[in-house]
Amino acid sequence: MAGTLSEVTDSNFQAEVIESDKPVLVDFWAPWCGPAVSSLPVLEEIAAERPDLRIVKLNTDENQQTAAAFQVLSIPTMIVFKAASPSRR
Repeated sequence: MAGTLSEVTDSNFQAEVIESDKPVLVDFWAPWCGPAVSSLPVLEEIAAERPDLRIVKLNTDENQQTAAAFQVLSIPTMIVFKAASPSRR
């Protein structure tokens, strides 16, 4: 059974990814990128099997600010974001 991946944007990236209590894998992708599109079923399966990990997609064509901030120069790129413990923030 495959899970569903949420979309994140420049405007909600901070709240949905950076401030998340659990690790978040961000799939930086674009609809015209064959390898990025073909990895979607695998990411959906991982999301269904790993409730301790949130997996989201960010369309780099529509959200260039966030992609640039994390120096995403090619797609697909996947980055795991993990919140620092409260004492390290």
